Amino acid sequence: MENPKKYSGKKRLPSDYLVFPLDVPDVKAARRLVAALKDDVGLFKVGLELFVAAGTEVIKLVTDVGPEKLFLDLKFHDIPATVKGAVASSASWGATFVTVHCGGGLSMLQAAAAAANQVKVLGVTVLTSLDSHDLRDLGLRDELTHPASLVMHRARLAIKAGCAGVVCSGREVAGVRQEAGPDFITMVPGIRPGWEGGSSDDQKRIVTPAMAVRDGADYLVVGRPIRSAADPADAAKRIAEEIATALI
Repeated sequence: MENPKKYSGKKRLPSDYLVFPLDVPDVKAARRLVAALKDDVGLFKVGLELFVAAGTEVIKLVTDVGPEKLFLDLKFHDIPATVKGAVASSASWGATFVTVHCGGGLSMLQAAAAAANQVKVLGVTVLTSLDSHDLRDLGLRDELTHPASLVMHRARLAIKAGCAGVVCSGREVAGVRQEAGPDFITMVPGIRPGWEGGSSDDQKRIVTPAMAVRDGADYLVVGRPIRSAADPADAAKRIAEEIATALI
């Protein structure tokens, strides 16, 4: 069933759930994708690769398309005062969402939430490229070396800090939804459509769009299946159709 949250004050369409990451090396490539997909995705995600290459030029490219289209995924992780300032700057650019690493601790998350203003702060719980072996390598205590356990631990920190939501994989979103309730935002990367049938690449904890939405995801980050398609807009439409099946 569709989540009751209406962030824009209107009923959400299946395409509103869809987030496309502009993981390309320059503004020229980003401009082509924005033009092709602006009517078929809810948000454009600007991450480290493109932001370092193009900075505010790409911010303007996205916000010119629409006032609610920018998801700034820079995963801030620093001392609280620095993160507070970075989140405040993100709000001034018109971003709808900005990410911070939950690994920065409660004080950092609280500083980010306090600076949010109009931007919604999402805590990144555990990267979808990590599994139990990676978490053991990081030296975490045994009970937190299972991704689901660490995700829930960090989601609780984000809730306590006053963050608007978290980024987690589709494998953990049902648990986060149950813990946090209907108004806490869940952004889910590592999405692979049921029709793709390809490899997961560096993503280790993946699910289909329908699975994620049924389990309570509010937004789905889908990159490679759209970007590598012969017709990206058509691929986005097909994913929206899959999302629609989970909203019935």
